[in-house]
Amino acid sequence: MSPGLKKITLFAVLACLVAAFFLLDLNRYFTLDYIKQSRDSFAQFYAQNTILTIVIYMLIYIAVTALSLPGAAVMTLVGGALFGFVIGLIAVSFASTIGATLACFVSRYLLRNWVEHKFGDKLDAINAGLEKEGAFYLFTLRLIPVFPFFAINLLMGLTRMKLWTFYWVSQIGMLAGTAVYVNAGKELGKIESLSGILSPTLIVSFVILGLFPLAVKKTMSWYKRRYSGAKADDQTEVKPDGDQHQ
Repeated sequence: MSPGLKKITLFAVLACLVAAFFLLDLNRYFTLDYIKQSRDSFAQFYAQNTILTIVIYMLIYIAVTALSLPGAAVMTLVGGALFGFVIGLIAVSFASTIGATLACFVSRYLLRNWVEHKFGDKLDAINAGLEKEGAFYLFTLRLIPVFPFFAINLLMGLTRMKLWTFYWVSQIGMLAGTAVYVNAGKELGKIESLSGILSPTLIVSFVILGLFPLAVKKTMSWYKRRYSGAKADDQTEVKPDGDQHQ
């Protein structure tokens, strides 16, 4: 099978999956109302089939994220509500990062032209940031929820960043936000809408959290420059007769 035919086939399969999601109205299963109504049955199934439930949950999460479908936020809440904080955090962290990496790969392999047309205006800024900050730029984007989660996955597919770098930076960068959502999932019965999670106070906290590593990096760069300068000043060349000159 030629590379072009492979791309067409893969694109057709993905398009059918996305179309089926909306045509079959599967998004009704990714709402807070449905999750809260089904929480008891989910908990009972989990108690009887612990490992199987975690595997099924992660596979669904990976599929939703890889196809850039709506529902990742609700899935994260479900992880906290069903598994508790520790197991939920581990499951969501790996599933969301694997799904995001697959979405990045799909963007790079299949959807380059479409993504450039759809998000091209944001691409210049991201490329400039990557050129200046490298992988640290992606880390900052993951910490600050300014760009949509799926948009970062697709846009990064247009860059030259290695998929392995994208994976581990995303996993570390998304960990704090994942912890917030998983923890909120533990109180699922008290949450009426997703806006209840993204309160102004929480947004400010995310911004501070995102700016902190950048501030540390800038501070360390300044320290290194100053230390190098001071060291150069102290290292004077000593002549055999004892004279010194800079």
